[in-house]
Amino acid sequence: MNSCSADITLFGIAPLALGALFILDFILGDPKWLPHPVVFMGRFISSFERSFNRSTLSGLKRKIFGIILAASLPLASLLLSAAIISLSYKADKGLGLIATIAIGFTTIAARGLKDAAYMVRDAISREDIPAAREALSRIVGRETGELDEPRMARAAVETVAENASDGVIAPLFYLAVGGVPLAMAYKAINTLDSMVGYKNDRYKEFGWASARLDDLANFIPARITAILMIAAAFLLKMDWRGAWRIMKRDCRNHPSPNAGWPESAAAGALAIRLGGINHYPGRVEERPFIGDGRNELTCLHIEGVVRLMYLSAILMIAAVLVFKSILF
Repeated sequence: MNSCSADITLFGIAPLALGALFILDFILGDPKWLPHPVVFMGRFISSFERSFNRSTLSGLKRKIFGIILAASLPLASLLLSAAIISLSYKADKGLGLIATIAIGFTTIAARGLKDAAYMVRDAISREDIPAAREALSRIVGRETGELDEPRMARAAVETVAENASDGVIAPLFYLAVGGVPLAMAYKAINTLDSMVGYKNDRYKEFGWASARLDDLANFIPARITAILMIAAAFLLKMDWRGAWRIMKRDCRNHPSPNAGWPESAAAGALAIRLGGINHYPGRVEERPFIGDGRNELTCLHIEGVVRLMYLSAILMIAAVLVFKSILF
């Protein structure tokens, strides 16, 4: 394997290649004709969970099996993607580049997140509340059947802000640090958390390791995302001072140790208030408020948080370019 391919697969993707993957996601999103790795991860997780998270097993056994799953799937994702890329480069340099691009850009979810959020925005703007609730239900876990416009806008903004880290900045971070294999390992961790990382009776033991691993993997990216959102707010002439102030004050007002950071930065930049009461199947959750709420939430704030997400990603790529130019 030549030195170029080693740089790509083992020591992080070059900034220009990182930008190319981001642009490709911007253009294509998640095309149906390209098999998405998350689909296969999800099928494996579901099959494993059905076999080893049975109610007949003790809580300790379910926890042990959950640890095995949380350790094995990210490792398998890393090794498999590294093997595919390395073997492709050995066969042909062009084939290796195609494999790197084809696998790498699937780790970034900016386009899919934007499209899903804009479906909610567009339905609200044309006052089609049933369609807005239906579109929102595809991207949030809470019940949407009784939500009005401000609460739908809040749910969409919270989802975009949180996933700006999980689905955009974190993959870019891991692509820059460890290339496609490390980004794929992160994608597996994030998929595990989204499927089994819940604190309900079914998953509190089995999903414990997946949730803790996701918290660890997102610790640095979530805080980077918040800082980038403040810088993006400055460039977009939003309230960047408010973003900094709310981030410092409210970043811990969230059940997750990480999600509060980008959510608080976004809330401050948009001068809105997030948090409050959420209804989930079988339970009601009341979260502390994030932000001051000087502006009433509307569908326009969905567009605002998407702009913050995209500019934050561009700033992330630029920061990687500067950082690597200094080091290398």
